[in-house]
Amino acid sequence: MFLFEWGLLVLLSPLPVVIRVLMPVSPVATGKTLQLFPEFFSDRALISLVGSPARSFWWGYLLVWFLLIVAAARPVWQGEPIEQGVSGRDLMMAVDLSGSMEVADFMLKGHKVDRLTATKAVAGEFIERRMGDRVGLILFGEKAYLQAPLTFDRKTVRTLLDESVIGLAGDKTAIGDAIGLAVKRLKDNPKDQRVLILLSDGANTAGSIAPLQAAELAAKAGLRIYTIGIGAEEMTIRDLLGSRTVNPSQDLDEPTMRGIAEKTGGRYFRARDVRELEGIYRLLDELEPIERDKRYYRPRTELYPWPLGAALLLSGLIYLARRHQASA
Repeated sequence: MFLFEWGLLVLLSPLPVVIRVLMPVSPVATGKTLQLFPEFFSDRALISLVGSPARSFWWGYLLVWFLLIVAAARPVWQGEPIEQGVSGRDLMMAVDLSGSMEVADFMLKGHKVDRLTATKAVAGEFIERRMGDRVGLILFGEKAYLQAPLTFDRKTVRTLLDESVIGLAGDKTAIGDAIGLAVKRLKDNPKDQRVLILLSDGANTAGSIAPLQAAELAAKAGLRIYTIGIGAEEMTIRDLLGSRTVNPSQDLDEPTMRGIAEKTGGRYFRARDVRELEGIYRLLDELEPIERDKRYYRPRTELYPWPLGAALLLSGLIYLARRHQASA
């Protein structure tokens, strides 16, 4: 489908002819103008352009004017309507940045990494896959902060997650505050579209609201929460006495994490290594999408460069022709 964005400008096309007809040039004006445009006004060209070299220039100038008007009217080619792939999920992710997330008990691509690095890698890929969803990001430690509101711009959300550092929000863990912030940010969304994915490796040690109390508020608000407890169960450390095996996740409060999920109709997952963490996010990928009204868009191609380029090219040709005529 071809159309003009500013189609009314096309009405200006005959303006030079109208001016020529309604405003005939007086002999005095002709004499003055002759010095500037001799090809138009020599040999009574204003009275009759037939047979005069100026005739071709006159029509050339008219064509340049018309091409400029067409370019200014912004011609556009509009394609067929295309349905956008919008599934309708609104996913808020809450990631723990407390001091315990720096424990290096995960293996990623053959290298030992801390928990936050593993989370960035796996959760980042999860964010990239959520095409058609709006994704938001909450970072929490001693306090909870909204790092990215719900947006279709998944690339920016992943960048903000990658730029997060341990201790950015404090060394303690305020799980309840993170849930409360998610409830606040999602309260205006339809109840069946409110989902929070909360990842933590410890117990609630800070904040103004208890996690289970916050979960009750979330349940009343229709917010479904999926919780992920992250951290290995065994880790070998070396010291002066040799090596020993410890449980680096002994502070993980699984009963609370499980209770949060159960109260809100979600699920609790346990990630002891990168493989389990990847599997959890693949399961989350299978969340049934919620239908919204279908959205369509039409691909648009701007065509104004073509008439504009033609006008510039024709102007150049006229200029060269005038110089050639003058030197002849």
